[in-house]
Amino acid sequence: MKVASAALAVTAVLALAGCGAGSSGGSGGAAAKVPATATGSLESLAAEVKCKPDMQIDADELRQALCKNGAGKFVLATFTTDRGQREWINDAKDYGGHYLVGRKWVAVADDGVVRSLRGTLGGDVEAGADHHAHGG
Repeated sequence: MKVASAALAVTAVLALAGCGAGSSGGSGGAAAKVPATATGSLESLAAEVKCKPDMQIDADELRQALCKNGAGKFVLATFTTDRGQREWINDAKDYGGHYLVGRKWVAVADDGVVRSLRGTLGGDVEAGADHHAHGG
């Protein structure tokens, strides 16, 4: 299933970037003004946050790229349907990380990068599973 392979791609990026739900970062409670949620193609969203996308998946229902800007590394993905987006997010969240969610797009990174991107792209922040809390 393509959604599952996309989630695995996100996992690899999160591992390389050192991201996870247990990552610390950001001030946590600063109530910055959030702009209206951005819309557009993967390239236009990437341009708004000043990154040159390195395309990883270019399929009919999903386009996914690795990006890097002054805030850090992140995955940027766009979807053709709301349902496809939600399925992708639900699968990917099992691997941890932080998600900035807009209409038919998502950015995945550590908390600090997601909050920085939110200052430009708007959107809603969601957190993935926290695997650091599991103890014996």
